Amino acid sequence: MFTSIKTKKLQISAALLLALGLSACGEDEVEVIREVEVIVEVPAEIPDPVDYSYEVTVTNLTNSQPLSPVAVVLHASGKLWTIGGVPSVELEKIAEGGDNSGLLNLGMASASGMGIIGPGGNETVSVTIQDVMDAKLTVATMLVNTNDAFSGLNAFDLSQLAVGESWSENVGVYDSGSEVNSEAVGTMPGPADGGEGFNAMRNDTGYVSMHPGLVTNDDGLNASVLTVEHKFDNPAVRIKVTRTE
Repeated sequence: MFTSIKTKKLQISAALLLALGLSACGEDEVEVIREVEVIVEVPAEIPDPVDYSYEVTVTNLTNSQPLSPVAVVLHASGKLWTIGGVPSVELEKIAEGGDNSGLLNLGMASASGMGIIGPGGNETVSVTIQDVMDAKLTVATMLVNTNDAFSGLNAFDLSQLAVGESWSENVGVYDSGSEVNSEAVGTMPGPADGGEGFNAMRNDTGYVSMHPGLVTNDDGLNASVLTVEHKFDNPAVRIKVTRTE
């Protein structure tokens, strides 16, 4: 009898330790129930990413000013240049030499044009960003037969466009204020001169402004290698933005 009671106690203790919930032995049946709370963490469902895609068409409205490869940049906030503000090095590089690589690196998503856009020509550049419906769009391109003239679109709010909708505007020309508008031989990268592009030394106003226009050799600027055909009126570029997705 003594042996039987000890055995029952051992079985009950084991049941408690192992959370089996039930132990019985001998003539006196003892039921032990233990409630165990089990917490199961279920990972939250991750939604599929949403693509927001756009086509940006840039048209050259000038008579004889080729446009450098276009930079199309989607960024979160702010502006990549401001009138009266000091130009960034990235802006200076595209305004003086048509190098868009620096501006492209400033965006959450970006795309480059394939090449030069000649007078009267156009190019469409596609860009896609995931899960950001209110990105800002900046477009920039250099008028290459100038010292530091550029045109483009500054921080356009894409949240206003639904799929299939388009927006377009004719835009003017800016002066980066980083290189004096001498128009002298060897100072411009375009086909009218074939000279220098970006130069880290700044020798102009030091701030971005609307471009004052060209004063060419035909206008009496003897040092200029440009002619009246290289002059431009505002607007100089048409930009069309279409949301495709």
